[in-house]
Amino acid sequence: MSRLARPAGRIASGSAVIAGRLAAHAAAWVRRGRRDDLTGWRAALGCWARLVVLALGGYLLWRLIRAFPNLLWLLTGTWIITAWRAGKQAPYEAPQTTDEEGPAGGDVDALRGTLLDLMGNGSGVHLRTVLAHLQEHGQWEGRTVTDLRLRLQHLGVPHDPKVKVAGVPTWGVRRRDLQAPAPDSVPETSTASSTAV
Repeated sequence: MSRLARPAGRIASGSAVIAGRLAAHAAAWVRRGRRDDLTGWRAALGCWARLVVLALGGYLLWRLIRAFPNLLWLLTGTWIITAWRAGKQAPYEAPQTTDEEGPAGGDVDALRGTLLDLMGNGSGVHLRTVLAHLQEHGQWEGRTVTDLRLRLQHLGVPHDPKVKVAGVPTWGVRRRDLQAPAPDSVPETSTASSTAV
């Protein structure tokens, strides 16, 4: 079993990389369907249409495999070869950020200030808006909303999957959550007891 462990691990890590890339490309393609010249549910119609196209494509692929089961051997072989090549690279890890990479790097106060600025007079901001803002300023290139979520979690900034902005709920940060005490203000005894658990 030990002889098979390394190749199996390489294929598994490569499969995770490929699945992550496909999901990121699909999410980016769906996101590009949102119209900035409209508001509310009308702005998201393009996203919903692209989701329907993806679902239809998955259904047609399933029907094709049902009609020609031997096609699954070709798809499986292609996936294994691609995963083997992708697994040669280092295992996927969430990108580490530094203070030089802007407000999302490590300074919680700077990040909170950026989030509040992006909210303006609103009650919240979507993470995709925050990511787009960072990328417009040459930061966080090639990163995804998931990477930003992981960074916010690491910094202790509350975020939620149901933040509504312009009537559309998705991952974002609420103003009332930012006004709560920062994690740095929590006494060290409480953090020590929580880590002990």
